[in-house]
Amino acid sequence: MPQFKYTGRNRRGESVQGSIDAATMDAVASQLFNNGTTPIDIVEVNVGKDVLGGLKTFRIRFSEGHVGLVDQIFFCRQMYTLLKAGVPILQALRGLRESTQNPALAKVIGSISEGLDAGMELSGALKRHPDVFSTLFVNLIQVGENTGSLPAAFLQLSSYQEREKDTRVRIKQALRYPTMVMIAITVAMFIINLFVIPTFAKIYAGFKTELPWATKILIATSNFTVAYWHFILIAMVLTGLGIRIYIKTSEGRYRWDQLKLKLPLVGDIIYRSTLARFSRALALTLKSGVPLVQGMTIISRAVDNDFIGERIIQMRDGIERGETITRTAAATGLFPPLVLQMISVGEETGAVDDLLLEVAEFYEREVEYDLKNLSSAIEPILIVIIGIIVLILALGVFLPMWDLARAARGG
Repeated sequence: MPQFKYTGRNRRGESVQGSIDAATMDAVASQLFNNGTTPIDIVEVNVGKDVLGGLKTFRIRFSEGHVGLVDQIFFCRQMYTLLKAGVPILQALRGLRESTQNPALAKVIGSISEGLDAGMELSGALKRHPDVFSTLFVNLIQVGENTGSLPAAFLQLSSYQEREKDTRVRIKQALRYPTMVMIAITVAMFIINLFVIPTFAKIYAGFKTELPWATKILIATSNFTVAYWHFILIAMVLTGLGIRIYIKTSEGRYRWDQLKLKLPLVGDIIYRSTLARFSRALALTLKSGVPLVQGMTIISRAVDNDFIGERIIQMRDGIERGETITRTAAATGLFPPLVLQMISVGEETGAVDDLLLEVAEFYEREVEYDLKNLSSAIEPILIVIIGIIVLILALGVFLPMWDLARAARGG
């Protein structure tokens, strides 16, 4: 049975936390309410997935695909259009199921329709698919249901996700060129060490003379690669798998998210992109009527960075104690003074959501500018790396030949 960690308030208003084994998150909430505890945050920490279940999930995803961000945008846009036109929600879902080209999305929509037929609310049906619909998505739909503005909720989500997609695409495009260059350099070095240098080593063996240091290094590296290339590949694969497994743990994910923000060149872009996501998501939740404390809890998991998510939880705890957003934001050390000033003005004027949108646009403009110049910043570094490699190869390969030619002329 899954295990859930919870944070809440007891009857005296004191903060309590702990863990409960239950079938679903709703069961945990009901149990807490029955015990006189008002839940604030409930997180599943132990999902009982065995190997066969994982293989089954992999097989289904491999054969049917998966529901990506583009599919979610399509879903939100179509739902907004159909609901705005007055189409009943069940009829809209059936139409989307028939028109979508993604079997995985069609399966999810079918499950949502079945949930609605069984008497569930739309948000409850969406909550049954946490791998597709985020907590932020579900909560905004729930607010839209409660306020009678479900089409507007779908429109807001589609706009938010489109911006998210554009940012991800720009980052991938900016990193594609340097990634391909580094892969090409690695493959070239393997080919040179396995096939090219051994040929020259046989020629140099007949010189019967002292070889330059660069040549000795190249030959030693080549001999090691030729003798142990299969162990090198196995070590690389195991290292990659080990890193992936470690990153999937709570501590590993936290460390990796912290490290990403410190990477040269791209770390600052990731940092500002995450803060833009936080600011826009918080503005969206506030505009939709989600309480601030609940919105902070939701967004801490929606920013896709555990390190920054922990700082957002610190902000939430400070707001619970009665502190202002500005003070709690300043305590995290995440925001520059200009942004803190904008948030402060928003609190004073009662327009925090509008000012947070300004903050998001401020960060998004900076990220867009940096991404445009990222390739220009990386190219000189790549040129220097390639130049050093070519220089070592040239010295190692041609110095013995020059020495031999000099000796021949002297003789």
